[in-house]
Amino acid sequence: MNITQAESRIMDALWVKSPLTADEVVAAVAGPQGWGEATVKTLINRLLKRKAIRSERIDGRVRYVPLLQRADYVQAESQGLLDRLFEGRLTPLVAHFAEHRTLKPDEIRRLRKLLDALDDDG
Repeated sequence: MNITQAESRIMDALWVKSPLTADEVVAAVAGPQGWGEATVKTLINRLLKRKAIRSERIDGRVRYVPLLQRADYVQAESQGLLDRLFEGRLTPLVAHFAEHRTLKPDEIRRLRKLLDALDDDG
């Protein structure tokens, strides 16, 4: 499922806490983005049409809950990035970041630990 960057802000709010009313979603995302109520409601409607979220009536108010799980979204986005930029290969991605930014000692330790664990499995 293709979610735009703007729509992902709505999803983030719902992944943190749900169900939320439209007003609660507006309060969660409008301030930092500078978005108005109409913009947020348009994004909610797009997500409803894509079946990324659903609405339900609770205590007489319409509230929204995510149908798309964050882990599934992150997996799809990560795979899309790998496919588009690195021909689906992980090693060039890691090499790119290692070459273009300074890795902190903790990051290096975590990468080594991950590689050791993968070696043990293979």
